[in-house]
Amino acid sequence: MKNAQKPYFLLSFFPALAYWYLETYYTLEVALIGGIVLSIIEMFLEKRFTGHVHLISKLNLTLILILGGVSLMAKEGIFFKLQPTLTGLFLSSFLIFKKMKNQSLLLEMMKEMNQKVLFPEEFFHKMEWHLSLFFLSFSFFMAWVALYKSTATWLFWKTGGFYMAFGGFLIVEMFYIMKFFRRLKK
Repeated sequence: MKNAQKPYFLLSFFPALAYWYLETYYTLEVALIGGIVLSIIEMFLEKRFTGHVHLISKLNLTLILILGGVSLMAKEGIFFKLQPTLTGLFLSSFLIFKKMKNQSLLLEMMKEMNQKVLFPEEFFHKMEWHLSLFFLSFSFFMAWVALYKSTATWLFWKTGGFYMAFGGFLIVEMFYIMKFFRRLKK
């Protein structure tokens, strides 16, 4: 199996899992330091296994370092748990920014990787608009979870729950895609 096909995204679960475990059985400070240290290790492992570090990984590490530091100073873990909220807001804002400039991130990435573009440009713009709305909605949801729910609930939604929600989004998006292509055939 090639590196690109292996599930290295699972590495991103370890800092959150460590934070939850350490917060449950140790002090907040130990949990925050553990989450921060594992985030740094996650980036090195991503570099080692894939040969590069994605921009989103760099953003997440930066947010974890800043929010973890703020949480340590404030002696309050809520700031650390807001990382997925801020990541979602950043991704949504970036996609909306690209849309306002009439550019498509997905289309640009496909062209950079010399992938054949099989769909019209309008398709990518619509899909990215829907994706930006998903990220925006999920970031607000994650803020609510961070503020009002337990760390275990936060852990679920930060890891597996996100992928389940994204899977639901993709199922709904598939119906839109079918409708889009039916409209093109007419």
